[in-house]
Amino acid sequence: MTGADVRDIDPGDGRFTPSAPQAPAWCPTASAAALPAIESAVAAADWPEVVEHLREGLVLCGPDGVVWQVSPVAERLLPEVVVGAAFAGFDGPDRPVAEITRHGRRLRVRRVPLSAGRTCWYVEDLSEHAGPADELAAERARSAFLAVVGEKLGNPLHPDRAAAAVVRLAVPALAEAAVLILAPRSGRARWWRARRTDDETSTVDRGMLPSAELPAAVADSLHGVQPHTVDWLVEQAVEAGWLPGLSAADVCARLVALPGRDAPAGVLLVARPAARWYTEDDLDLLRAFADRAGAALTTALLYRNQAEVADTLQASLLPVEPAEAPGVQWGTAYRPAQAGLRIGGDFYGSHRLPDGGSVFFLGDVSGKGVEAAVFTGQLRQCLHALHRIESQPARLLRLLNDALLETTLAHGQGRFATMVLGVVRPHRDGGLALTLAGGGHLPPLVVRSSGAVEQLPLSGMLIGVVPDPRVGQVSTRLAPGETCLLYSDGVTEARGGRRGVEQLGTDRLMQAVTGCQRMPAPALAERIEQVTCDWLAQRDHDDIAVLALRATGTSGRPHRHLHAVPTPTGVVRERATTP
Repeated sequence: MTGADVRDIDPGDGRFTPSAPQAPAWCPTASAAALPAIESAVAAADWPEVVEHLREGLVLCGPDGVVWQVSPVAERLLPEVVVGAAFAGFDGPDRPVAEITRHGRRLRVRRVPLSAGRTCWYVEDLSEHAGPADELAAERARSAFLAVVGEKLGNPLHPDRAAAAVVRLAVPALAEAAVLILAPRSGRARWWRARRTDDETSTVDRGMLPSAELPAAVADSLHGVQPHTVDWLVEQAVEAGWLPGLSAADVCARLVALPGRDAPAGVLLVARPAARWYTEDDLDLLRAFADRAGAALTTALLYRNQAEVADTLQASLLPVEPAEAPGVQWGTAYRPAQAGLRIGGDFYGSHRLPDGGSVFFLGDVSGKGVEAAVFTGQLRQCLHALHRIESQPARLLRLLNDALLETTLAHGQGRFATMVLGVVRPHRDGGLALTLAGGGHLPPLVVRSSGAVEQLPLSGMLIGVVPDPRVGQVSTRLAPGETCLLYSDGVTEARGGRRGVEQLGTDRLMQAVTGCQRMPAPALAERIEQVTCDWLAQRDHDDIAVLALRATGTSGRPHRHLHAVPTPTGVVRERATTP
């Protein structure tokens, strides 16, 4: 309303008769002394000249709620309030003072009742004073939130736990519902979703979608293309089932990519009621959150990939169980020096021969841990290839020595190994014929059918040290039920006893297996491992490996382990048979 419009109002026509209002104590400009002057100015048609100098805006309403006068300050702050229109006010009768936000500005409004049912509204702009304080408080809140995010996402090294933490942190700080979709793997994409519940907590669930069924907006974002609209994004999220119970008209959403190494590690979809539209400040906070979430997920994914590679490599370096052979029952035991690695420098295995026999071996390389395990892998690969061209144990061991010399000289490693390598063939009487060659390793033991234990006279030089080494060879036969034992120095050199420095030794080992002629090969190998561990009493030890081969007889049916248990006096033992 202009100044001319005000002057055209006749103050004597009965529409407006000013009276002394109740002056608001909070208003420094419109004080109690100034209000009578304002009403006098209105009565004298001098309203614009008086109110234009006031800092506060004034809105005067009649008894019926129709606006009579609006000051220039009020027109600027409340452009929707016009003279002659009905005005319901800003609050109820019980709230005469309120702070509201209109057109991006914070206002304080106060209702002052006048005589004859009329009302005066005072409007004060607090933006200049409250703006910097609000901005500072908001920035502190954002910094505190991001600090918590950094702390929470700094620990998980598992992608699943990191993804669940991301969506849980996003609700309710950024959204009422948040969905994280990881980059597809093997044609499928996993997602996590957090939703706010009535009790102000969030629930997290998860699922999986084929890559072809991902919403187009999500698929584009995973390729680094950011959607430019939000309506169709919400519709796609609702169709995917990620926003249950909501319609596209009720929700506003944003989609942000989580930075990865070469491509986005995933995308984050956030949604909340349409009334809470995402402002530019909200989007800045969302991007900062996405940067931290992307870094955490990238680290977790990298750790998972490295763990998978390590597991694959470890599995390839673990000793392989011997291949089944007619008339032979195998038993093995393996305990690396570094239990966390699961691999070490001891190895064993077997390969079938075309004539029905088998090449078997047990060895120990210099060193421990990963480097020793890699060297055992090279040895096993050499044996796998060489046994096809040579099956005589001594000659095969010399061929292996030459191959290792070439490998160690080429790489400058200077590693060596000890080994017992043998060939076993079944005999017509159900026994086994063994020929063994030794390369600097401990001589094998044989548990005879009588329960006695003998040590085979086998010796030789280290493998991989000098050309044409001296290799010992010995032959023996196993009657049905007899067992040959190969073991590494981790057994005999295990230190224990009262002071923890005494070695287990070969004599104690032979005593431990004496009388165990009825034990199956797996049980006998396990017994040696258990005796060694009992002697160690949880002390540090070298790699431990045991390979046992037992002659099962013509039936090929091994005795059950119950036959190895002594029968108490006076108790009749029923013969256990294999079903």
